[in-house]
Amino acid sequence: MSSEIYPVLIDGQWRAANAVGTFQATNPNNLQPLPAVFPVSSWADCDAALTAAADAAKQLRRMPAAKIVEFLNAFADQVGAAKEALVQTAFAETGLAVSPRLADVELPRTANQLRQAATAAASGDWARPIIDTKAGIRSCFEALGPVCVFGPNNFPFAFNSAAGGDFAAAIAAGNPVIAKANSSHPDTTRLFAELATHALKATELPPATVQLLYRTGHSDGERLVSDPRCGATGYTGSRRAGLALKAAADRAGNPIYLELSSVNPVVITPDALKQRGDAIADEYVTSALMGTGQFCTNPGLVLLIACEESEAFISQIQQRYQDSMPGTLLSPAVANSLANSLQTLQQAGAQLLTASGEKIQDRCAVSNTLLRCSGAQFLSDPETYQTEAFGNASLVVVAEGFAEAAAILAALEGSLTGCLYTATDGSDQETYNTLAFELTPKVGRLLNDKMPTGVAVSAAMNHGGPFPATGHPGFTAVGMPTAISRFAKLTCYDNVRPERLPALLADQNPTGKTWRLIDGQWSQASIDA
Repeated sequence: MSSEIYPVLIDGQWRAANAVGTFQATNPNNLQPLPAVFPVSSWADCDAALTAAADAAKQLRRMPAAKIVEFLNAFADQVGAAKEALVQTAFAETGLAVSPRLADVELPRTANQLRQAATAAASGDWARPIIDTKAGIRSCFEALGPVCVFGPNNFPFAFNSAAGGDFAAAIAAGNPVIAKANSSHPDTTRLFAELATHALKATELPPATVQLLYRTGHSDGERLVSDPRCGATGYTGSRRAGLALKAAADRAGNPIYLELSSVNPVVITPDALKQRGDAIADEYVTSALMGTGQFCTNPGLVLLIACEESEAFISQIQQRYQDSMPGTLLSPAVANSLANSLQTLQQAGAQLLTASGEKIQDRCAVSNTLLRCSGAQFLSDPETYQTEAFGNASLVVVAEGFAEAAAILAALEGSLTGCLYTATDGSDQETYNTLAFELTPKVGRLLNDKMPTGVAVSAAMNHGGPFPATGHPGFTAVGMPTAISRFAKLTCYDNVRPERLPALLADQNPTGKTWRLIDGQWSQASIDA
């Protein structure tokens, strides 16, 4: 086992951490600790990173957007060139499949996100420039300041704190990033940070534009997000830890954008089951067990109406759960959390339909688990029955009629997604109207006849939702340019002399293509002097 402790990245230098401890990631395929040793930073490291980031933020404000664009594209190129090393490292740390998951899907998506962020930064549309020539008032979104990014465990590339969506959005807005690695994949994050430093040097951006800390104590993490030098924070992870950070940030008035827990309900009507029950069962099981259920959009709750077709559907997915080999979970912590959630649901009264819901001892795994409860049970304690079982487990809720189903949907917490499967011929349109009316306010993305697992990296995508899916229902973590506005401040220029205006608000359109709202009309034209 290596005794070397990896350094942290602060102000362009890989330096020995002011450590209060160390940790190692675990290989989830064999439960063995990986050899690399990483530091738990003290406040001294956080303080140094914040100071350097605050200085970098000032430098970035003086630089044209083209420099940011150059960096994001150069970084995307670096990511693509380092594919093999990144994929092998992430596989060792997470157990996620090399192909197609890591190599063929997630890594290309990550490079694509960086390039999309570059395109958005180049166009300037994300800043939403508004000009009122009569009043002499002009406004646009601008960089906010240093952004702290806390990455999740389940997407070592696409949501990585040093390369993923939050990172790309923050950089595109002109902010430096302090990346806080997820403890499940610190070496993967280190590799991304190394690639970022190469891209920074090549494009001559401030060295503290990207910095990396691996882990901090809870109190230092809270102090980090609430520090006056921190412009905003992006966090994806557990509800408990996220709310602790939010409480600290809120006390200081610092913006923080959270992605927490989500059960992502799937509602299936009897008419849909009559028409294509077998196909829906296949779609559901594929979606629910994909990636061992470790997607934030995993459909963890199925709502059915009591009938013969629903019972047949339950039997079908039950058999498929039992016949499928349980996948590997990301870490021992995930396996423990899943086992505890399943115990909570069973103690509340949920019936276990599969052989067991227990941990598998030779790797990070829990048997595929399907539970069931009645609509009345759910309504008696909706909070407990919405306990997120993050992993390869699902809860089926069987309602006694559509009125009870509507009541169940009304009792749901917020989720990232919600899906309705109905008859293809529209024969149950009134049922759809009733159920969709209750479901839509509870989700960030409403789907019809399609499982929610995939998240398209599209400008129209909303990867957000009401609490506890996220901390604010008005923002998305996926999709450029919309995701960028989380890490920006709106600045109004009132009676400011023309030569003192930022380029996006000048009479001359700086790109010739940026959309600006000029006297109530969207236009790409310059203002006629």
